[in-house]
Amino acid sequence: MSMDDRVYDAYREAGALARKVLRRGADLVKEGVSLLEMVETTEGMVIGEGAQLAFPLNVSLNEAAAHDTAMPGDERTFARGDLIKVDLGVHVDGYIADTAMTVDLGNHGPLVEASSAALDAAIAAVRPGVIAADLGAIIQSKIEEHGYKPVSNLTGHGLDRYDLHAKPMIPNIAMSGGAVLLEGMVFAIEPFATTGLGRVVEAPRVEIYKQVAARPTRLPSAKRILETARPRRGLPFSRRWVPGDRVDLGLSTLVRDGILHPFPVLHDIQGSFVSQAEHTLIVTADGCEVTTR
Repeated sequence: MSMDDRVYDAYREAGALARKVLRRGADLVKEGVSLLEMVETTEGMVIGEGAQLAFPLNVSLNEAAAHDTAMPGDERTFARGDLIKVDLGVHVDGYIADTAMTVDLGNHGPLVEASSAALDAAIAAVRPGVIAADLGAIIQSKIEEHGYKPVSNLTGHGLDRYDLHAKPMIPNIAMSGGAVLLEGMVFAIEPFATTGLGRVVEAPRVEIYKQVAARPTRLPSAKRILETARPRRGLPFSRRWVPGDRVDLGLSTLVRDGILHPFPVLHDIQGSFVSQAEHTLIVTADGCEVTTR
């Protein structure tokens, strides 16, 4: 796979910015701080740097693993004991960097270390010719060494221009087969470690959507939503980003008509805790370059 200098530079620029903003955003996570304020401030940092968000900032608490973000008028605050996953996506001209870390407001150090150690071990194994499934075996082994379970139905994913979930898929458990890694591939590895069942399910609440079809709609609120969605070129957006009223009606109509795809909050069992670590990397001739580290 070939990558010209312009594309390579865009991936690297997105990665450097994502690294900087993720750290600054994570530093805002403190007891009593508004989740909404933290999310909007962090998203604003990306825009202020002249880049764009690849997806709404994900901030998922405790048993929630992914796809949560601030709601319109969100009154939640961070509390002592919380375990908070902060997952940021940045793009430069459509070329994406996706990175995440876990902020511990309790006593969850070993769990945080489990996902982080699994990520480091998987990155160390990346080179052309490696099978993606082998990375899953490494991730599972490292998380289990720490006494936790990997989340089996969440995976890492390829990153292409304006495509957040391209090939290859990078599993978090041992499995057979999978893509062979090639020089020039760009993907995110994101291990999740849990004290729960090791499998997430969908919650009723949805805050994030993406446009998957272009068809006309007559509903004024749906038209307004599509005005937010179209410039995203298929990248996800937040319900919070849509101005005006009757947004929920417009969203449900567009989902029903197959124009939008919803991303429900994903969570393990109530009372469990999930940690996450994630980096984006480019496969090189003799290993990989981590753009977000």
